[in-house]
Amino acid sequence: MSARFDIFETSLGGLRILQRRPVGDHRGYLERMYCAHELETLLSRKSVSQINHSLTQKAGTVRGMHFQYPPHAETKIVSCLAGEVFDVAVDLREGSPTFLQWHGEILSSENHRSLLIPEGFAHGFQTLRYDCEMLYLHTAPWTPGSEGGLQPGDPALNIQWPQPITEISPRDSAFALVTPEFAGVAT
Repeated sequence: MSARFDIFETSLGGLRILQRRPVGDHRGYLERMYCAHELETLLSRKSVSQINHSLTQKAGTVRGMHFQYPPHAETKIVSCLAGEVFDVAVDLREGSPTFLQWHGEILSSENHRSLLIPEGFAHGFQTLRYDCEMLYLHTAPWTPGSEGGLQPGDPALNIQWPQPITEISPRDSAFALVTPEFAGVAT
């Protein structure tokens, strides 16, 4: 069986880009969004336990930066099904050499790219077009009492959003700023 994904490392250990390989002809294409056999080691042999789909209507909107604390930490595979987003992951792993560093990746319906975000990372994105649809595969269900977040505009993170932020939820803008006392998330 031929692989349906090319897997690329980023500068943040464990954060990977999944390049899907559509198979097509004159009618269109088929692409694999997930394959347990091909991705099981990247997911630490955990299975997908929840799949979410979102629609963000306005360009410039930021959603995030969200994560879950252990024991409900999750690995995510994030894909853009319609539109285009600037997808960002921030390393929050306690003791990591890349602690508080971020990586951004353009995900779109055209580039067939996903981001595999391991446990211990915060995740968010900015829509670069109108009507962006995202698909999220999670290895743990959402647990409200274990959710944490970072402010997308936190100067300590210095995320370089490609567009001015036009929309953000009150919850996301109310997350506390990172302080020197924040040592990260245990993994």
